[in-house]
Amino acid sequence: MKIQVSELMVRFLERLGVEYAFGMPGAHILPVYDALYQSSIRTVLAKHEQGAAFMAGGCSRVSGRISCCITTAGPGATNAVTGIANAYADRQPVLLITGETSTHIFGKGGLQESSGEGGAVDQCALFASITHYQKLIERTDYLPNVLNQAARILLSDTPGPVLLSLPFNVQKELVDESVLDQVVTQRPLNGISVRHEEISALTDLLLESRNPVIVAGYGCIRAGGESLVDELSERLDIPVTTSLKGKGVIAEASPRSLGSLGVTSTGYAYRYIVDHADAVLFLGASFNERTSYLWDDELLRGKRIAQVDNDPGQLNKVFHSDVAVNGDIRAVLGGVLSAIGQRGLSPAEIRKSVQPSDSIEVRDAGNSEIFRSGFALAEGFFRQLQEDMPPGLMVFDDNIIFAQNFLNVGEGVRFYPNSGISSLGHAIPAAIGARFAKQAPVMAILGDGGFQMCCMELMTAVNYDLPITVLMFNNATMGLIRKNQFQNYGERYIDCDFVNPDYRQLAASFGLSYQRIENQADVQQVFGAVDFSGGRTLIEIMLDRDAFPNYSSRRH
Repeated sequence: MKIQVSELMVRFLERLGVEYAFGMPGAHILPVYDALYQSSIRTVLAKHEQGAAFMAGGCSRVSGRISCCITTAGPGATNAVTGIANAYADRQPVLLITGETSTHIFGKGGLQESSGEGGAVDQCALFASITHYQKLIERTDYLPNVLNQAARILLSDTPGPVLLSLPFNVQKELVDESVLDQVVTQRPLNGISVRHEEISALTDLLLESRNPVIVAGYGCIRAGGESLVDELSERLDIPVTTSLKGKGVIAEASPRSLGSLGVTSTGYAYRYIVDHADAVLFLGASFNERTSYLWDDELLRGKRIAQVDNDPGQLNKVFHSDVAVNGDIRAVLGGVLSAIGQRGLSPAEIRKSVQPSDSIEVRDAGNSEIFRSGFALAEGFFRQLQEDMPPGLMVFDDNIIFAQNFLNVGEGVRFYPNSGISSLGHAIPAAIGARFAKQAPVMAILGDGGFQMCCMELMTAVNYDLPITVLMFNNATMGLIRKNQFQNYGERYIDCDFVNPDYRQLAASFGLSYQRIENQADVQQVFGAVDFSGGRTLIEIMLDRDAFPNYSSRRH
């Protein structure tokens, strides 16, 4: 039976398990949208293509499944660049489908043409560095090969975005529906094989160390290995610190938690590793600029290092590992735990000396060093949130520094920091995408500068009746820029301050409830008034624009 390519693409999405298609229609992609009319895939109309791409990323990040973003040619595609770049940095399986002018007018200056011919924008070249595969599909004879390439990348253990660009006339061409039978849309079952020698070497390193530390990254969450990290930590009494993205791999209220590691943290985990650790085990952590304190040599000096990652490109990328294992974290940790059990060692025989970590209260006391004054309202809010946490809360955080230090993430709470390319305007649309993927309370945290880059997407939440809580810090400035200009540029402030709208009126115009926090009494009032699970609320916390966290990125 013959069907249009547009319908074939929709069936391809269905076979991939795509549930939502985020985007905005345009004339050049309408055949695909028309094919979606009778599909089980639910379309979501965003207010801007960047927001649609962020939504797709948020949906994928929570569900672990493939998400889809659909735009028209030209500006529709170019508007999505930042969101796709973020998905690329976060290794999210996002399929971007864009329209294109008909092939017979390539190079003639067609409206919104992006073919790369005759001086037109080259859409595929534009996305080449932020996708794992990109293809302008000019013919149908190689369609099975193209779809197989796309599916292979999207379904892999190390996925990333894929771009498929469809000329208008190609979308309407007829092909045999059996084309899909040539496309593999099931996730491959064969994982990375880990050798017994690698498991043995990793086990030896841990047992021979007097005071090892685990650095757990987002790879632990992606692999679903949190419980095994906790089991290994408990079995060998190893303290655990996490990267920012790995926050919550082990419950941060646990006495074995050192909190998160990174330049915007209190520095407790850093000092513990430097002063006490003789070995460090990295699990799915890339040791990037933030986590490594700009690759500070002191952090790992004189220590044995082990690294486990399912991406071979991450192994020995920044430092030389004594033991480097390319494999699934769950499989590797399961092997190590089995090896320890087979050796029949009692806890007393495992290590003769263990340096205990401090209590949670002592660990968190370091907040006074990074937040010396001016942040009592932020701390008060997160401390109260800790007490009144909605079950299953998903937190999407563009602001990062407050939640990183004041919120102890534990079981049932997911923390999703904007660590991809750290783009402002991410939290609200990503949280909306997440709420489509999972019916659980969701909170977006951002500053007033970032809020004005994406606040229009709150109407997407209204249009689809999605609950969302937005926590916005208002200091009428681009806080990080002002802080750097204060620390490094002699207080020569330029292009950081601005005038805000009346957010009470703005929230009302969007149909959101509104709360304003100006003092500690307001914090209690907010938690008595806000429905964090079923409402749509904007919470505004007032901050002093000249109150700066006491850390430096050492950029001069």
